[in-house]
Amino acid sequence: MTLFRKPVSVKGALLLLLLPAGIGLMAVAWLVHGLLLERMSREFVESRLKDEVAFLEHHIRQAEGQIDMLQTGDYFEEVFHHAFAIQSPTQTVISPESWRPILSPLLQSDQQKSIRVHNAETSNSPSDILAYRKSFIVNNTPITVIVSEDLGALQNSQAELHAWTAIVSILLIFLLVGIIWFGINLSMRPVVSLQAALKQLQSGEISRINAQAPEEFRPLVQQLNQLLDSLDQRLERSREALANLSHSVKTPIAAVRQVLEDTSRPLDNDLRHEMGSRLSDIGKQLEAEMRRSQFAGPQVGKSAYPVKQARDLLWMLGRLYPEKSFELSTSLTEESRWPIEEHDLNEILGNLLDNAGKWSAQCVELSLEQHNDLAHIIVTDDGSGVAENERIYLGQRGRRLDEQTPGHGLGLAIVRDIVARYEGNAAFSAGAKGGLKVLVEISI
Repeated sequence: MTLFRKPVSVKGALLLLLLPAGIGLMAVAWLVHGLLLERMSREFVESRLKDEVAFLEHHIRQAEGQIDMLQTGDYFEEVFHHAFAIQSPTQTVISPESWRPILSPLLQSDQQKSIRVHNAETSNSPSDILAYRKSFIVNNTPITVIVSEDLGALQNSQAELHAWTAIVSILLIFLLVGIIWFGINLSMRPVVSLQAALKQLQSGEISRINAQAPEEFRPLVQQLNQLLDSLDQRLERSREALANLSHSVKTPIAAVRQVLEDTSRPLDNDLRHEMGSRLSDIGKQLEAEMRRSQFAGPQVGKSAYPVKQARDLLWMLGRLYPEKSFELSTSLTEESRWPIEEHDLNEILGNLLDNAGKWSAQCVELSLEQHNDLAHIIVTDDGSGVAENERIYLGQRGRRLDEQTPGHGLGLAIVRDIVARYEGNAAFSAGAKGGLKVLVEISI
């Protein structure tokens, strides 16, 4: 039993991924906003309190420590909106008077700089304040100054601002959902056009997919078109094979039929031999076309292990030609794979090695290499070779009529047919030991 049900569509999967991520990021941003807002507010308040303490210290020093000479009172409260307390050995001034229960203990404290008071149990004074305390000496007189601010009002303002930020975040989330939905629909338009093209292809309106696909979908469109090309090629080959077979067996069948219908001539040994020869020709043509129909050509997802197949074929041919040596040279590993259908690779290697084995004197060499996305198959023998002016005829279709006769023409037409279907090339040249060298190149 799976823990998560598979998404029903790409849109659902994207929404399932992007929407929670967007909401999560927005929630994190809102929390960080709250923390930063509180920290910035505290630092701002501390800076103001510090400046106001410095202001009071300056006036006290100008008054030479005489607190009663300071013009504080309502002016200080109305301009700075802060409560303060000043204490000397002979006098204590606290304004406003309602803050005395909370500021008096702070005057007796030894703590300097910022002081935070939480949940103070006082009747008229605030319960949550931030104060800045500083002690100094003027004319050998110790002076203590405290300036404080009610954080309750500030926190209410922060809470209101934070609430508005939450409202804006929720609106942004809805806007984000709309943008995500619009972006998904916009990005899925190529899929819709591709779906329409597939419907047209199914109905026969078009033969190939020409939809304007984005870069991510181009490999898919190319693979589909290659698959269509492969199907068309197979259909054309099937039609060609049927036409060739019909043409090639028509004459032998007519000859046999004529002999059987001619009641005036007895079926002597010569006629029996002639009929057998005709039927043998028909059998050879059928076998050749059946072998040709088995070639698959390039197929998506099909691959072969060239080293393993080559070793198997060399072992088998070594038993077929025990007096000759078959050698393999390659830099490929056993796990190396080529995008060639296994039966096609067997036909290529089998025909080349069989021809080389029949015509070699002592040794056949097979080389498998891969360079610059090209698969190289090289088969050389040390036989008598083929004259240069006759190599152009090797593998031609007209030369396959004597397919049963040993020689370099046996199976080479099959090799060329298969290689051509992979858009490769087969070349014939003289080998280093005087025999024939066959080089097959296939793009991988």
